[in-house]
Formats: sequence, structure tokens, C-alpha cells
Amino acid sequence: MTEILLKELSNQDIDWLIAAGYQSEIEANTVLIQPGQPLEEFHILLEGRLAVSLAQAEQNPLGRAFAALEGGHLIGREIAQLSSGEIVGEIPFLEAYTPSTTIRAVTRSKILSIARSQLLQKLEQDSGFAAHLYRASAVLLASRLEQMMHQLGRSTVVLSQPQLREALIVFAELHDSDIDWLIAAGRVHQIAAGTILIRRNRPIEALHILLDGAIALTTSEEENNPLATVFSNLEENPAIEKEFARLSRGDIIGETPFVEAQSLSVNVRAVKASQVLSIPQWRLSAKLLHDIGFAARFYRVLAMLLADKQQAIVSRLGYGRLSYSQGQSLNSSYANELSSHFLTQMALAGARFEWMLQRIRIN
Repeated sequence: MTEILLKELSNQDIDWLIAAGYQSEIEANTVLIQPGQPLEEFHILLEGRLAVSLAQAEQNPLGRAFAALEGGHLIGREIAQLSSGEIVGEIPFLEAYTPSTTIRAVTRSKILSIARSQLLQKLEQDSGFAAHLYRASAVLLASRLEQMMHQLGRSTVVLSQPQLREALIVFAELHDSDIDWLIAAGRVHQIAAGTILIRRNRPIEALHILLDGAIALTTSEEENNPLATVFSNLEENPAIEKEFARLSRGDIIGETPFVEAQSLSVNVRAVKASQVLSIPQWRLSAKLLHDIGFAARFYRVLAMLLADKQQAIVSRLGYGRLSYSQGQSLNSSYANELSSHFLTQMALAGARFEWMLQRIRIN
């Protein structure tokens, strides 16, 4: 993963990170991040290897009960390994999550650490730096998510969040001018139920925003050669597929090329009559290259969506009722989730989404 940071960051970005951070070495088995502990630093793994594990479920009786209900076989299970060039502790800069995994050194490792306050200030003041770091974060998160899905199996993974949550992330972060550009650059398509919007292993030529309807992600149980799969689709030789996620209003589809992830090994199919806004990949790529402010916001959105998907996996598989297993009541958990900031952002996102729909109808 070393090449990702070197590719995405400029010399000026690297110089700032060196000046703002400090290097340290940690021994094997040292815990760098613990579940439930606030993160005050952002880390870059320079040398060595780290393991990401699900939170221990035996910490209290309620945790043990969840473990027993779900088979008890995921206690402390390793779900990913991080190599040199990976970033650690990025999620608090994207979302107000408390860590719900343990990150431990597998070997003696060297890390570069930057104080949270310094990094936040830099991200706010330097759009170029923000665009580079958010893109690097999105690329690394996409790779980590793919590794986790391979390790755990798609059947156990929840990739979609409730409609409100997804729309909140996208439309609360983008500016009105960004939404104006998406409308002008894109084209609205009506999709009949059963239509395949993206075929698995095929090139993705557009970014889609689901305006109305429902989209399912389905995958085949068979492990076929990608090239053979593509041409068997041309011959309309459908395999038995299983739905593992469903998307709804506000969801983004087809972001894979922008985070250099592998082609989707899933079919994206309309469950019912749907409406999407499609922005050609080449137009969006040109916009990202020439408008650094838009790029910073766009890659931040992608990184947030990927971090949200990662948290969904951990929450489901790690008995991720972390707040409950730490002794908090359900009421306090919901109170934290529905904070005044969350409600403000929710209202803003909803208003922007409705405004976008009105603009599209007028055009």
C-alpha cells in the first residue's frame, strides 16, 4: 500500500506531515487503538504490520450473551491486516465514530503520528491537501473493505445503510454549487424493474445517484473467471444469484473507478421502477482534476461512505453494540446518535435532496 500515499500526496503534503508529526516504534503485540477509546492522533504505518480485530465479546455478560446468540466464533477475530503505507485512525476525521475494533502490532512497527487538532486545521485550511488525503483515505478504505469482505464472505456483509443515513452523508457534505454541477453534467434515466444498471466485472462508465426507487446488489455463488462471466452475460446465461444489499434514495452507485477498486463482482439491478441521475465518468474525472474544492468534498464523501460501510460490518459481526457492552443504556445510545448536530445535518441533507429533485423536474 506504500505506493498509494506516494501517488496521491504531493511533496508539499509529505513535507507538512513530516513537520507536523513525530515518528515512533512499537513492539509486536502493542495495542495501538482500543475499542471505545477516543482517538487523538492520526497514524501512518511506515514499516511493519498491524492487525485489525473485532472487539472482544466476553468483556461483560451482555457481550457474552450476544456472542452466544451469534455462534460465539467471532470473538477477537482478525478481519484485516495493514501493511506499510496504510493509515490508521482516519475515521474520526470523517465521522464521529468511536473505534470498535482493536488494532495491534503484528511485528515491530514504525509509525508517523499527527495530532488530531493539527490535522483537522490543515484539512479545513488547505483544499489541495484535503483532496489528496481524502482520496488516499478512500482508496485505502476501499481496499480494506474488499479485504474484509473476502475474509468474512459477502453473505455476512451489510453494504447498504438506511436511506436517511446515506442521503445525509452525501447531501450534507456537498455544496449547492456541487449539486448544480451534477445536475448540469448528468442525465436522468428512468429504469424499468428488472433492468441491470451495472453488470458484474464490466467497466463502469458513469456515477449514478438513485433519485427514486430501489436497487439491489446481487452476486453469484459461483466463482467464475471474470472474462468468461462477462461474455456469458452477453449470451444471457443467467446464474443463480443472491441479493446481499439494497440501495434506496440518495445512494451513490458506480463510485468504484474513483477509488481504484476492482470492478464490481456484483450485478446492480432495479428492484422496481427507478430513477437515477447518471454522470459520465470522463466528465466527473475532468471536474475532479480541475476543481480542487469540489474534489476535496467529493473524495471526503466517498471516504465517509466507505468508512460507514466498514463500521456496518464491524457493528454486525463484532457484536458491535459497543455502547451497550460498555454499560450504556439504550436510551443514552439513541440520545448520542440523535445529537443536535446529527439532526441539523439531517435537515440540511433532506432539504438539499428535495431541492435537487425540484431542479431536475424543472429542467
